[in-house]
Amino acid sequence: MSGSGSEAATSSVPSSSVSPPAAKKRRLHATADSKTGHSADGTMGGACSGQKVPKDGSDTCLEGAVDPSCFDVLVDRLAGRSPRRTAEQGMTAQNGSGNGQMAGGGRAMSGDGADGQLDEGLYSRQLYVLGRDAMQRMAASNILISGLRGLGVEIAKNVILSGVKRVTLHDPGTVEVADLGSQFFLTEADVGRGRADASLVPLAKLNPYVNTEVHAGELDEPLLRQFSTLVLTGATLDEQLRLAEVCRRHGVALIVADTRGLFGQVFCDFGPEFVVRDATGESAQTAMVAGITRDGTVSCLDETRHGLEDGDLVTFSEVKGMVELNDASPIKIKVTGPYTFSIGSTEAYSEYVSGGLVTQVKQPVTVSFKPLREAIKQPETVPTDFGKLHLTGQYHLAFQTLHEFEKRHGRPPAPWSADDARAFVALAAEVNGQLSERLEELDEPLLSVFASVCAGDVCPVNGVIGSIVAQEVMKSCSGKFMPINQWLYFDALECLPEDRSQLTEEECAPRGSRHDRQVAVFGHRLQQRLGDLKFFVVGAGAIGCELLKNMAMLGVGTGSGHVILTDMDLIEKSNLNRQFLFHKEHVGKPKSACAAEAVKKMNPKINVLHKLDRVGPETEAVFDDDFFEALDGVANALDNVQARVYMDRRCVYYRKPLLESGTLGTKGNVQVVLPHLTESYSSSQDPQEKSIPICTLKNFPNAIEHTIQWARDMFEGSFRVSAESASLYLSDPKFVEKALKLPGSQPLDTLDAVKRCLVDERPRSFEDCVAWARCHFQEQFSNQIRQLLFNFPADQVTSSGTPFWSPPKRCPHPIEFDAGNALHVDYVLAAANLKAAVYGLPQSRDRAAVVALVRQVQVPEFTPQSGVRIATTEAEAEALTGQLDGDVLQRLRAELPPPAELRPLSVTPAEFEKDDDTNFHIDFVVACSNLRAENYEIAPADRHETKRIAGRIIPAIATTTSMVSGLVCLELIKLAQGHTKLELYKNAFANLALPFIAFSEPIPCPRNKYYDHEWTLWDRFDIDGEMTLKEFIDYFQEKHKLEISMLSQNVSMLYSFFMPPAKRTERMAMKMSDVVRTVSKKEIEPHVRALVLEMVCNDTEGEDLDVPYVKYNLPRK
Repeated sequence: MSGSGSEAATSSVPSSSVSPPAAKKRRLHATADSKTGHSADGTMGGACSGQKVPKDGSDTCLEGAVDPSCFDVLVDRLAGRSPRRTAEQGMTAQNGSGNGQMAGGGRAMSGDGADGQLDEGLYSRQLYVLGRDAMQRMAASNILISGLRGLGVEIAKNVILSGVKRVTLHDPGTVEVADLGSQFFLTEADVGRGRADASLVPLAKLNPYVNTEVHAGELDEPLLRQFSTLVLTGATLDEQLRLAEVCRRHGVALIVADTRGLFGQVFCDFGPEFVVRDATGESAQTAMVAGITRDGTVSCLDETRHGLEDGDLVTFSEVKGMVELNDASPIKIKVTGPYTFSIGSTEAYSEYVSGGLVTQVKQPVTVSFKPLREAIKQPETVPTDFGKLHLTGQYHLAFQTLHEFEKRHGRPPAPWSADDARAFVALAAEVNGQLSERLEELDEPLLSVFASVCAGDVCPVNGVIGSIVAQEVMKSCSGKFMPINQWLYFDALECLPEDRSQLTEEECAPRGSRHDRQVAVFGHRLQQRLGDLKFFVVGAGAIGCELLKNMAMLGVGTGSGHVILTDMDLIEKSNLNRQFLFHKEHVGKPKSACAAEAVKKMNPKINVLHKLDRVGPETEAVFDDDFFEALDGVANALDNVQARVYMDRRCVYYRKPLLESGTLGTKGNVQVVLPHLTESYSSSQDPQEKSIPICTLKNFPNAIEHTIQWARDMFEGSFRVSAESASLYLSDPKFVEKALKLPGSQPLDTLDAVKRCLVDERPRSFEDCVAWARCHFQEQFSNQIRQLLFNFPADQVTSSGTPFWSPPKRCPHPIEFDAGNALHVDYVLAAANLKAAVYGLPQSRDRAAVVALVRQVQVPEFTPQSGVRIATTEAEAEALTGQLDGDVLQRLRAELPPPAELRPLSVTPAEFEKDDDTNFHIDFVVACSNLRAENYEIAPADRHETKRIAGRIIPAIATTTSMVSGLVCLELIKLAQGHTKLELYKNAFANLALPFIAFSEPIPCPRNKYYDHEWTLWDRFDIDGEMTLKEFIDYFQEKHKLEISMLSQNVSMLYSFFMPPAKRTERMAMKMSDVVRTVSKKEIEPHVRALVLEMVCNDTEGEDLDVPYVKYNLPRK
């Protein structure tokens, strides 16, 4: 749903709803992959990426962990336990194969896993977050998760999706009705069954590469030794301490997690010496060297900041003169400026001449964890809300007090029981006295609220804590990213009503409902309001799936309300790694339909409607006034900025709350947009991505990103753009006429491309395609380089006496084709097959046959020519592209055969598809880019990295989407509560890699003023029509003392003070709707009930005024 940001002629979306850019703030939005519209993985730049953490490390997953299968059964029987049940039992029907194949089948490998390769089709987006090494370490790890209520299943879901080797589930409890309010894989039919058994099948189905099984016995020492990581949820303190000691003895990482109502807790112990291989996951910084002095000051080119910090280690390469640096060990630096740093004296080295690359070296970091028993008494915490730093000790005390309360009473405090709350606070004072680091003062109101809600269970809180814990599991077995050291606490008390007096024991008492534990926190009144909510979820990708799950568990739309979901995309294999509502059998089916069906199983009472429509001006007849006016709010789950801006404008126009979110790898953000309170999504904008200069791409690349973009452009020019023009020439009789009207040199470029496609380079067989590919190789990687060096020899100097080929320019060399070079053959094979596909000719994957054909190709001799102009600056490049040679254009027109003479020829443009490894698209770009890199002696990129850059893939991982969606739904609860205080809402920014989580109050909407009237982007003039244009102008003059100097509707100028008198007189007598029809030359569409008008006005003194837009309501028919 890449909704266009532009409105139709009679759009009901005001352009003025987008405020002028305010202070820039980073936002994680997927601006790439705009071919799709919904599927929200992605977003923005890098929120929180400025948070710097120590450098890198390693893993502690146990090597040689016990392999599942019959050996597991043997271990169980030797230990006197009943054998573990696996996903094999009862799963063959789910697989649909009927051959008894186990649902969880081995480590995360492609096919049957025999080749030891990760299934990149499934894990592609996650691979860009974690990297291949970390994923392979995870694929050898065994995880034990104990406790499978709402929090436990959230952790298990994310861990299984991540692709570990084996997940063992443990929960001795049985399913209760109240479990259904947060444990989304349980149904009413499961009540009375073992909780672990009931969860096994749906969890195992999430990832066929992960062995998923159930352990029904006790958690004892022989069992724990088999695992890399133990996750405990909902365990008693005594059990935590017992198992913590066992884990410590055997090097098993321990994660303890709990959610109690609106509070969450995480504890990590990865041992005394845990090695972190990569603390942040950010790419190593690189910079081009401009100079190195004798005192060791290194100057980098002024194009970009070096991004290094004091104490970083760096290496050098390609340094000329001071060559000793090229072979030196990593050197510690001291930053002296954004473009300079010091490496210490270089007196012992040769004199620096020119060039050089400096590269940051990431170093492992060793982290020491305290045992649980010690960490309880001396807690170290990671903050999750900097506005609540002073409360972390209170949270720690509250959870310790809860353990003691449950030990003494056999139950948690009753929901909103005043007596239990008082007893809890008194007990807290007693527990506080036993801590090594006692709190000087107890926050009794906070402890009282903790006691009142701790019996509850809220799904979005589980989503937040569960995603954090799952990411810690990945850290524990991969060494990727910095773990929590050691406690993390979270609360969402702002979700409680502003007036808490309504929360009584009676109001929050259980009634035998699936929502009893949620009612224990919020009461029955809020549950009713949640059921009556009408919400619109835009997008059914990763965030969309998580939002729907949370809404189903919360009970949104289960009463008189509903949830409407729209997404026009179909499910792809790469979606299955994050979009957990979909499985293998759903590939190729509509996302919205499958997602709606899945959440209906989670909560049969939810009223969920699905649509396949893109949101944008073209569907405003579908999502019309009636549709939006009935809504209580909108939740975006989009993957591109254009559609986000469009939905933001719609929400401003209809004055509806908008919950906006996005992710980029481990980074995520949430923004709350509230009518009349906050700025809108569009009020602030990220800076545009820095584009690569044309002359750099064409002639002077210096980084692999440049060669990949050049290769992608080569793909588009060779196999799509020229074929599209040729196809139009064959089918559209007016194509040439239209082409001649294009600006600059485009008419010449277009007709030249058509002629080459249909005449000069038209193949008749696959042999012709191979010949074309071989000649194309010669032209791109040899002839053009030779011409460039003819114009600018390697030893050329500029007018100032400096070498022409100085950084950032790299002096290239031509490549001579070698049929024995695999990369050269890769290029010809891919290019020939792509050419054949465009013309509908038979293709061939036989490399030997292609090599035999290519050896027979006669390649024309090339001699560099004088007079060829090559741009060296952007200005020169633009000047060259803007020139049009009329004689050449006329010759091209004359040489083009009439379309009738070319029939039945047809050409099919190639639409770049990055996720199909059989179509030669990525093969071509990889070979083309790396050959270009070889020309310029740039380090090549592998297929994986090339695919990311060329396909503009947004890195994504299930944990981040789960956390962000949980935070969004906590804001949804506040909307249902009817909060009116801005400070109760929270924008969120997080980076699970660091880990870093921060909240801020939403930015208030800016206030403007005309005369004594204040207004914001949420305000407007509402005018009921019909009026004539004169009556409209007079109305504002007399009613508001505003003299209209210009009036427009969308892109149509309806009135201006400089308009010719005759035209002005004619329009003054016309009805406003007729003026719009006349000027726009379009009819007003039937669904449009109002026109959005923009005014430029003067006050009584003749000064310009900023005023709101006008909503001109048309008479109802």
